[in-house]
Amino acid sequence: MGTDGARALLERAATLTLQTGNLLNWGCLRKKCPATPGEEVRDCIQKTLTEWSSKIGQDLNQEILAVLECTVAQAIEKINPEERDELKVSAKLFIVGSNSSSIRDAVGLACSALGVAQLDSVIIAPPPVEDGTSLSLEYLQPYWQELENLVQNKKIVAIGTSDLDKTLLEQLYVWAQVKPSSNQVNLASCCVMPPDLTAFAKQFDIQLLTHNDPKELLCEASFQEVLQESIQSTKAHEWIPLWLLRYSVIVKSRGIIKSKGYIMQAKRNAS
Repeated sequence: MGTDGARALLERAATLTLQTGNLLNWGCLRKKCPATPGEEVRDCIQKTLTEWSSKIGQDLNQEILAVLECTVAQAIEKINPEERDELKVSAKLFIVGSNSSSIRDAVGLACSALGVAQLDSVIIAPPPVEDGTSLSLEYLQPYWQELENLVQNKKIVAIGTSDLDKTLLEQLYVWAQVKPSSNQVNLASCCVMPPDLTAFAKQFDIQLLTHNDPKELLCEASFQEVLQESIQSTKAHEWIPLWLLRYSVIVKSRGIIKSKGYIMQAKRNAS
């Protein structure tokens, strides 16, 4: 049945949740040269969809669900509770086509996938703004408040931001109840950390990190294309990605990555 069955399920579902599991368990990806973050995401989603669709059985009546869970069973790896204190679990969340309320879903799914009660840190990438509009504190506030709620509910220990300049980072810091512990800077846009940002971060003990993620790690068109290629779905255009979360599990004492993966959610807009 395979692709035909997967296509039939997708055409009946309203939501798709996709989990790659631990990419370090994927032999084929380990052998590849390091790709750009965008290429890696696309590759992982495509391989997960292809693997998942190949295992869809013929008895569709039992499998029609409003929320489809698309995973590669052999790659799923939960954290051993006895090892939890030795590991740091971090995540970066990219909001694609949804509002701030989806942050709770994303963090909850990440905790569930990894078998942990809380994440040690979550960095949020600024959600895309409309053309001609610049990022502002007012725009960030509802997203940050959701993260603060999760800190207060002990689902996250520390929260951070990405690509904020000194002015916006200062505005967020002054307003926020839970202060940002870190801010990522894209070294593709600036080879040297801006001195005013460095000075402010040092003064208020905010860690400055670097990254090489594009502004849009997963756009709507790219996701629909992957869906079309993997499932041969003529209705791929109905699916809109809501958010994408990338996590990593690091052994604190040795600084090595034990696990890395992606979780994403998409919804179907059926006309």
